[in-house]
Amino acid sequence: MIEFRVDTGSGVPPYRQLVHQVEHALRLGQLQVGDRLPTVKELAKNLVINPNTVLKAYRELEHKGLAKGRPGQGTFIERGLTGLPAEKQAELRAGLESWLAEAHRAGMDADGIAALVATVLAEFRLEERT
Repeated sequence: MIEFRVDTGSGVPPYRQLVHQVEHALRLGQLQVGDRLPTVKELAKNLVINPNTVLKAYRELEHKGLAKGRPGQGTFIERGLTGLPAEKQAELRAGLESWLAEAHRAGMDADGIAALVATVLAEFRLEERT
């Protein structure tokens, strides 16, 4: 099971943050088809958010075909997202962790690293479209 978080200062609506976290967990293999998501009541209480926010996220996941509510049972993952095999993900993660350690040793702080990664990713996405 994944640990849900909501960053109120991010500018991203909380329901979108929940949807993104489920999608990321599916891509990384942390959630599988058949896994049960926390109940609306549980998640709203744990995150100290309005239950309607959780409902909106779960409806969005249902609309995308990723989850389905079962009356009296909860909300379950219905479909996975295609991603890399776990071995390849582990290999890429190790390379990223190595790069992060190198950047930190070079004097970059977390915000500088995040800014650099965001810039390179944005450029990559632009190139991908052309």
